[in-house]
Amino acid sequence: MPMKHSLFGTAALGGLLLGLWFGTVGCQTPTSSSQGLALFNGRDLAGWTHVLEDPTVSRETVWSVRDGILICQGKPTGYLRTTNRFTNFRLFVEYRWAPGKEPSNSGILTRIQPPDRPLPRCIEVQLRHGSAGDVLGLQGMRVAEGQPRFFEARGNPVAGDISGVRKLMDAENPPGEWNLVEILARDDVYTVWVNGKLVNEARGVTRAAGPIGLQSEGGEIHFRQVRLVPLPSRIEVR
Repeated sequence: MPMKHSLFGTAALGGLLLGLWFGTVGCQTPTSSSQGLALFNGRDLAGWTHVLEDPTVSRETVWSVRDGILICQGKPTGYLRTTNRFTNFRLFVEYRWAPGKEPSNSGILTRIQPPDRPLPRCIEVQLRHGSAGDVLGLQGMRVAEGQPRFFEARGNPVAGDISGVRKLMDAENPPGEWNLVEILARDDVYTVWVNGKLVNEARGVTRAAGPIGLQSEGGEIHFRQVRLVPLPSRIEVR
């Protein structure tokens, strides 16, 4: 009898863990942004490196931290990137356009691939004002054609071959207010929420391990939270 109870307990625990795994990885709703790893610590840029179009410009000229906020001047073009690499994850990023200034262009870069260049080979979740939530494959990174809202542009002089899926709806807050973007990257599917609203799902995305990046491209933008929950793979890579 004790052995039967023990086996039952083990099976029940296994079922619970399996349910939790599928609940975490398969859930199509936003989760708490307090989970996971704080990629930005609110004090400095430990754990980050940078790439700029003009290598003579110092990192401090473009990116600084003040009162727990990461401030990006937007020029010259480039990005910060983590020193760690990720494939599958939930990523939470809070951003706002600088209060009192015109909103501009930026993006969240994921699965960044070498070589380093001002606009790298990566999957970008667009933050450009009016387009927040678009999913783009840059420099030939794949987003599958044939799905709703698909677009492509070949031979862009800066971004190379681009393929992407436009957002379902506009969910940005007014310029100067904080926005929360959540990205669920799960194998070849990207799901994006802006301020709790589902704005995109892109399929057939290139699956690769790479750093997370925050883009400098245009105007001043602020980041307050960059937090990531690593997720396991559901398919085997060959």
